Amino acid sequence: MSAEKYKAITRGGTPWEPEFVTEVDQSTCIGCGRCYKVCPRDVFNLVEREIDEDDDMYDDYEDDVMMVMDVENADDCIGCSACARVCPKDCHTHVAASAL
Repeated sequence: MSAEKYKAITRGGTPWEPEFVTEVDQSTCIGCGRCYKVCPRDVFNLVEREIDEDDDMYDDYEDDVMMVMDVENADDCIGCSACARVCPKDCHTHVAASAL
């Protein structure tokens, strides 16, 4: 599939290329769910992640696991990057359509 198919323009005429989410850095994700809530295509899902005992950030955390986001349906991503804009921890990695 040609990368040219993905090139578009904004309403104002500015060239725009979608950037598709490829992964969530679960070591920095806090499981806030903002990306899940803003995603119009159900790309994300909560998964369990074991807590590293050496991580001081979780000293007061009672469980051995925490819930974090994961990319479950990457093929449904439309490249809007809304998830990255709402993430307080900058956990998302995106790839431009032309790089696929």
